Amino acid sequence: MTSIDLNSDLGESFGAWTMGDDEAMLEIVSSANVACGFHAGDPRGILSTVRAAAKNGVAVGAHVSYPDHGGFGRRDMDVARDDLVADVIYQIGALQGIAAAAGTKVTYVKPHGALYNRIAHDPVQGQAVIDGIKAIDPSLILMGLAGSPILDLARSSGLSVIAEAFADRAYTPDGQLLSRRLEGAVLHDPTQIAHRMLRLAKEGTLEAVDGSIVRIEAQSICVHGDSPSAVAIAREIRRLFEAEGIAVHSFTYDSHRGRS
Repeated sequence: MTSIDLNSDLGESFGAWTMGDDEAMLEIVSSANVACGFHAGDPRGILSTVRAAAKNGVAVGAHVSYPDHGGFGRRDMDVARDDLVADVIYQIGALQGIAAAAGTKVTYVKPHGALYNRIAHDPVQGQAVIDGIKAIDPSLILMGLAGSPILDLARSSGLSVIAEAFADRAYTPDGQLLSRRLEGAVLHDPTQIAHRMLRLAKEGTLEAVDGSIVRIEAQSICVHGDSPSAVAIAREIRRLFEAEGIAVHSFTYDSHRGRS
């Protein structure tokens, strides 16, 4: 692999409450999954993040979620199909308006938190998310968990997809993310994480929590913006990749060439 996308969940601050360091991350990553107000983010903060993404030539994606401010979008919800379709349309539409005002555009969609995990294997909610995306803009790319059924469902429904791996999360032997409820689920050491991701980029494999080797085919790597060491992790990944001849750029566009 000679190039790969590096993404982060951003725009999650709310009022006087600051989440992560968007400004620093947007100087490192190539794609920004921007909160749309359902799990985090307020209009002013989201606009600021999108403006910074545009300034840095970073691709903007809609980080759609369950309506769950209190749980930061990490509580599973049995949302009716029509409600979920409308929620997805509403969130993408809001971010599209902000992106237009900032001189850029939304090019992909990445569900957040519990919704991301639920649709990875739930075809009912997964199809609702897909239908919401197609209703507002069928050219949008869906980012989903590498190896999960949602990617095949989206392809069969006519959407382009990008498979994603997580830099700062541990994996089970079957290639799934280790639950955040379990010890060791979130990784923190930038050097260790960067070398794990270099192995992923070069070989398509990761070491699982039990020491076994799992195959993960991914075109994008996520560093969670709310991790205390997020900036250090992203910076070390990019430094190591570039030292090894692996370019970091978005799967959708760069600031000079437009949509690919």
